[in-house]
Amino acid sequence: MLDWQDIHYFAVLAQAGSLSAAARALGVDHVTVGRRVAALEQALALPLVERLPRRTTLTREGAAVAALADEMAGTVQAIARRARGYADAAKATVRISAPPAVAARLIAPQVARFRQAHPGITLVLSGLSRMAALDRGEAEIAVRLTRPEDPDLVIRRIGVMRFALYATPEQAARPPEDWTFIGYDAALDHVVQQAWLRSLLDGRPIVFQASDLFGQQEAARAGLGAAVLPCFMGDGDPALVRLATGLTPPTRAIWLATYPDLKRAPGIRAALAFLAAAIGQGCPSGPS
Repeated sequence: MLDWQDIHYFAVLAQAGSLSAAARALGVDHVTVGRRVAALEQALALPLVERLPRRTTLTREGAAVAALADEMAGTVQAIARRARGYADAAKATVRISAPPAVAARLIAPQVARFRQAHPGITLVLSGLSRMAALDRGEAEIAVRLTRPEDPDLVIRRIGVMRFALYATPEQAARPPEDWTFIGYDAALDHVVQQAWLRSLLDGRPIVFQASDLFGQQEAARAGLGAAVLPCFMGDGDPALVRLATGLTPPTRAIWLATYPDLKRAPGIRAALAFLAAAIGQGCPSGPS
């Protein structure tokens, strides 16, 4: 009989690419990963990996086994989701992944209200810039700014994030030709609000770049320049005012995603309804 834990460790190693990276993902030391993979190789009587000084590559047989192991991991996650869907969730923990600004400014301030209505349900909120892998159990519910493509997910459009250009009143009083700007770093030039910002520049400089909206907002509050912010952040900040640009600002749809098996659980249904209401209040789908 093959040991499922050996297969699991090998699948993580195949994805991570090195013993040290797999060990970090699994929360163990690299010796344990190596021992588990060696045990699987012995059980299968096949060489699965080529051990190089800085990385681990799969043999031809290892790549084939890794593909099957990945399918097995997906099946295990599906079993766990189905079990949660059948369970009575009078007490439950629901993990939610959301973009950092949405998590901090739209969801977290409303959690006390949710707790009063559902004292047995604990929400675990992760503000992630990357998209959590629902198929690998990183979260039960994801809030996303792009429409999920996984056909197995249940998705729902719950709001529209609107943007505008914000600065301090002192900055706003300057002639537009003297404005300076705050934006994302180059790695995020592809996001729609950054593309819109660049369309406004007309030779004027971006004087500060930050990888997150909180850093941009604080720089704008300090009077460094104008930043493109979601309206739920900018309009709620007494230190900032909207600047007229003459160009229509961008919008981004906000989506909820989970798996059908999970949606059967009362705790998941309660969390989905809460998220739709909390985010819909701050980012309504209708005209602002």
